[in-house]
Amino acid sequence: MTPAELKQLEKDLWAAADNLRANSDLKSSEYSTPVLGLIFLKFADNKYRQYENAILAEYTKLKGTRREKKLSDIAIEQCGFYLPDHARYDYLLKLPEEKDIAKAIKQAMKAVEEYKPELEGVLPKDDYFRLTRDPKTRTIPNELLKNFANIPADVGGDMLGQIYEYFLAEFARSEGQKGGEFFTPRSVVRLMVEIIEPHGGKVFDPACGSGGMFVQSAQFIEEHRKELKNGAVSGVYVYGQEKVLETVNLAKMNLAVNGLRGEIKKGISYYDDHFGSFGAFDYVLANPPFNVDDVSLSSVEKDKRFNTYGIPRNKTKVKKKEKAKEAVPNANYLWINLFATSLKPKGRAALVMANSASDARHSEADIRQTLIEKNLIYGMLTLPSNMFYTVTLPATLWFFDKAKPDDRILFIDARNIFTQIDRAHREFTEAQIQNIAIISRLHKGRREEFVRLVDRYFAQGMEKLAENKTRVEPVSQQLLEVLEDASAKQAVAELVAQWSALPRLQKQYAGYLEKHAKEKSVDKKNHAQHTLRAAFDPFFTALHEGLKALDKTVRQHEKQLAEQAKLEGKRAATDRKTKLLKTALDALHEEVKTAESYYKYIHWLQERFPKAQYEDVTGLCKLATPAEVKEQDYSLNPGRYVGVVIEEDGKTEEEFVADLLAMNDELTRLNGEARGLEAVIAHNVAKITGDE
Repeated sequence: MTPAELKQLEKDLWAAADNLRANSDLKSSEYSTPVLGLIFLKFADNKYRQYENAILAEYTKLKGTRREKKLSDIAIEQCGFYLPDHARYDYLLKLPEEKDIAKAIKQAMKAVEEYKPELEGVLPKDDYFRLTRDPKTRTIPNELLKNFANIPADVGGDMLGQIYEYFLAEFARSEGQKGGEFFTPRSVVRLMVEIIEPHGGKVFDPACGSGGMFVQSAQFIEEHRKELKNGAVSGVYVYGQEKVLETVNLAKMNLAVNGLRGEIKKGISYYDDHFGSFGAFDYVLANPPFNVDDVSLSSVEKDKRFNTYGIPRNKTKVKKKEKAKEAVPNANYLWINLFATSLKPKGRAALVMANSASDARHSEADIRQTLIEKNLIYGMLTLPSNMFYTVTLPATLWFFDKAKPDDRILFIDARNIFTQIDRAHREFTEAQIQNIAIISRLHKGRREEFVRLVDRYFAQGMEKLAENKTRVEPVSQQLLEVLEDASAKQAVAELVAQWSALPRLQKQYAGYLEKHAKEKSVDKKNHAQHTLRAAFDPFFTALHEGLKALDKTVRQHEKQLAEQAKLEGKRAATDRKTKLLKTALDALHEEVKTAESYYKYIHWLQERFPKAQYEDVTGLCKLATPAEVKEQDYSLNPGRYVGVVIEEDGKTEEEFVADLLAMNDELTRLNGEARGLEAVIAHNVAKITGDE
C-alpha cells in the first residue's frame, strides 16, 4: 500500500466513523474509546493472521507427541497472544443482526485479556452496551465493524499503527485543547527519535499519552538494527506515566498492538514517581503540557527530581500565611529538570517545549544557566508553526546528552522546513526528517552516513524516473487525442523527446555504482556524488522548459476552444475537452515533480554541506561555544545563533522599479474592476427591492 493509498484509507475510515457519530448525540469523548477499541480488535486480528499458519503448523507437528502443546500456548510463544474463534474479527462482523453485538464484543475482549494479562481491565468491554440500548446509537457498533473491515488484512503493523494514530489525531482535533494532551504528531516524534537515536534500553515518558513515543523508538531500532556494531540487536523496555485513566488504557492497547514490552501507570508526574526515575533511564522522550501554573511548590521543592538544578519560583516573595498554598509560577522548568535528572550517566533525552522557555527570565534563567554550565544541553531545534493539531503555541525541541562529545550546543532553526498538509496544518516528510537529523550526525563526525543518505536518494530517484517514463507516454497520448492545434502537438512531442536523455543518465548512474560501490574515502565518494548530481541538472531544466512551452500552447488552445464554443454553442463539449487537457497536463507536472524531488533533496544537502562534513549554515544551524551562549545571556533560542538568510532576487534597481510600477498598474486595474462590480451589484439589489 502506497502512502497516498494509506492516507486515502485513513480519511475514508474516519469519514465513515465520524458520520455515524454525527447522526447521534455522542460527544467525541464518549465516542473515541469504543471506536479505538474496535480498531484494536482489528489490529489484533490482523497481527494474529500473520502468525496463524505457523501456529497451526507447529500445533499439527507436535500433536500426539510427548511435546504436544495447547494451541493457545503456541500462539502466545509466536504471536504474543491467542485469539479463540469468538474473538476473531470476522466472527463479530458476520454475526446475525438479532444477536447481542455488545455482548459478543465484550466476550471477544475478555478473551484477548485472558491470554494477554497485561491488558486486563484495559479494553472498553462495557462501552458498547450503552450504545446498543439507545435506539439512536443502536446500530453504531455493527456499522463500525463494517467500516473497519476495510482495513486490508495483509498490511504491516506500522501501517495499522498509522491508522490508529490518525484516529487519535482526529479525536484530538475534535476534543480541542484537552485532546492535545495525548497526541504528538507522528513526524515530530519521528524527528525526535532520529536525533536521540535510542539503540535499545529503558525508555521513559512521564507524560506518555497514547504511547506514540515508545512505538517510534521501537521502529527506529528495527530500521537501524543493521547499522549497530557487531550486529548487536537490542529492544526497548518502556515506562510511561499518564494522568488520565482512559489515555493510560489507550497507551496499553498501543503497546500491545505493536508488540512492545513495558509498563504504563496512572500518575501525575509532579507528585508521583512510580518508577524511581532519578538517574534510571537510558532515554527520555516526552511532550509535556505547556505553561502549567498550579503545581504546589511545597510538593516539589524538596524532590531531587526537580530541585537538582534549581526550582522555578515567584520573582517576589510570598507572604508567610500564603506560603502553604504557593504554586510554581510555571511548570515548564519542572519538566525540563525531570528530563535531565531521569537520565543515566550516558543517557539522552528529547522533549517538546513552548518557545518561551528558551528565553524565560528570573529563576528559570538561573536553572537554564546551570544546565548549560553542567554541559547537559546537546541541542535546540525550533519547529515550524502549525505542526500540532491542538496546540497553537510555537514549540522548540530540547535535546539532552550526558555524554556529549564537546561543550558546544547545536542550534537548528527548522521553521522553514515543512510540508503543508492542509490550510492549517503542516508536517515533516520522511526526507525532511532525515535531512534535519543528518545535521546532528555530521556534528558527531559520522560523515559516511551523509554519503549513504545521498546514495539512498539517488537510488530512489532513479527508480522513480524509470517508473515515470512509462507513464509519460500514455499521458502525452491523452493530450494528443484532445489537442487539435499543430503547435500544441509539437510541444507534446518535444516534451516526450526530453525523456530520451534518461538512458544516458541511467548508464552514468550504473557506472557510478560500479566504480564507487566499495569506495571507503568519504571525500572521493562525495566528489563523485556532486559530479553525478550535476549531470541531472540539464535533464530537469529541459523538462521544465518543455512543460513551460506546453503550458503556453495548451492555454492558447483552451482560449481557441472557448472562442469556438461561443460561436458554435457547444459549451459542454468544450468544457469536457478543457477538463481533459487540465487533467493530463497536471499529471505530467506531477510526474516531473515526483521524479525531481529526490534530486532536490540531494541538492539541498550538497549546497549546505558541500564537503560532507558539519559546518555552520546561516539560517539553518550553528554550533555555539559556551562563550557565545554566555554572550547571549544563556538564551537557548536558535534564532539568536543561526542568523537569517537574505535572499537575493537577482534584479537590478531599474528592473525592480519597473516590476513595482507594473504591479501597481495591475492593482489599479483590479480596483477599477472591483468598483464596477460593486456598482452593478448595488444596482441589481436596488432593482430587486424596488428602491430604484
